[in-house]
Amino acid sequence: MPTVDTAIRGTNPLRRFTKWIGGINPSVFMFSAAILAIIFANSSLSGLYTRILDAPVNLEIGGYKFFQVNGRAMTLTEFINDALMVLFFFSVGLEIKREMVNGSLSSVRKAMLPTLAACGGIIMPVLLFLAIENQDPIALRGVTIPMATDIAFSLAVLGLLGKRVPVTLKLFLMALAVVDDIAGILVIAIFYSSGIQWIPLALGIATIIIAYLFSKNGVTKSSTYYILLFIVWTFFMHSGIHSTIAGVLLALVIPHKPTIHPKDLEEDMKRLDIHVATSKQEGYVQKDFLDDDYIGDMQVTQRRIQRTISPVQIMEHEVSPWVHYLVLPLFAFSNSGIAFGEMTGSAAIGVAIAVAVGLFVGKTIGIFGFTFLATKLRLVKLTPGVTYANVFGISIFGGIGFTVSLFLAALAYQGIGAEAAEYLNMAKLGIIVGTVVSGIVGVLALSAILKWEAKKGRGAASQEYKDYLASNH
Repeated sequence: MPTVDTAIRGTNPLRRFTKWIGGINPSVFMFSAAILAIIFANSSLSGLYTRILDAPVNLEIGGYKFFQVNGRAMTLTEFINDALMVLFFFSVGLEIKREMVNGSLSSVRKAMLPTLAACGGIIMPVLLFLAIENQDPIALRGVTIPMATDIAFSLAVLGLLGKRVPVTLKLFLMALAVVDDIAGILVIAIFYSSGIQWIPLALGIATIIIAYLFSKNGVTKSSTYYILLFIVWTFFMHSGIHSTIAGVLLALVIPHKPTIHPKDLEEDMKRLDIHVATSKQEGYVQKDFLDDDYIGDMQVTQRRIQRTISPVQIMEHEVSPWVHYLVLPLFAFSNSGIAFGEMTGSAAIGVAIAVAVGLFVGKTIGIFGFTFLATKLRLVKLTPGVTYANVFGISIFGGIGFTVSLFLAALAYQGIGAEAAEYLNMAKLGIIVGTVVSGIVGVLALSAILKWEAKKGRGAASQEYKDYLASNH
């Protein structure tokens, strides 16, 4: 049976691009864009960098001006953060839906451990931030910055350790990162929305309800939901609710059930087998020109194969390359430009320290501490393959908070006048330092832990874990 990738590959030009570049991890592009932004911001090209990011984005069709904010055209930075990032949050919403329907968050029992761990990873960074930076009212606007974990980036770094990492430990990290994202989305919706305009909001909600009704009535065509996504985004942009929330809300109503069960393809496969058998009888396996019946049956089968894949899964695969190879590198380039020359004697240095410590120390203590307490209080139990030792190692990965942390930083320090640049600069520095340190230390620590567990017959080497894999194959 073809994979999702092979079934929909032809619909996505960026998927062909990913094949061409040999499967390079997309996080490389994002981090490279961040480094390039830092180089631009600290060289003779800094003026050009600023002009590019401040350039207006205009699109007018039939007298209607798209990408307008407060009566003016969006800058390129605003366009990336408030328009293109909707695709990122749409993909996050699809991940949340998948995990809630058929993943690590699909039941209370499965969700309890990563949810409690994520709560610790949210609470402790915030408390550490407040402990370090509690006097400056402007600095305090960034208290939520270190609470986020970057799913894609953290899993990409974890992938450096290969198959030594138990599958259950990877799922644990993914699930707690998803819960982190849910918390981040709630923070954006509650704290970074203002001046609610009820008519656009009502129209946006009505569009989501229409999408839900489409879903319940068997509409599975991706293009329908992409059009609705654009409409919802437009309404939310004018509503006062942050526009990226539109992506998450619409993703949650995408149908998750395939319209055809794989077993129903038996007759289609039999017809194709007959064609192949006929070709063999005639002395050749592959014809240069197939007969019309063969072509017709192949086309029907191809369409039916696509319908055996969940629309959520199809759209996740369609959107993913655009997000990881275009949107996130552009986001990193536009939001990572730290001007080191502006940091001398900065009163906002405490923000950088608070964010970096919150990510590296707060995440580690919070995730591991809450996991340890929850299991000792018998609220939950560890999944086979997951041990206290490797949970400590994986907790460090929670400090990789690049994308959502940068997004929260941009929201936290926008619209506060000339002081914004200084505080935002420091927040970016803290995010990058905290992310890099968490990634390096996490890899070294977890690698050592996994080697020790392999010698002791624990974790991935335990018989309990092997039995678990065999029973859940």
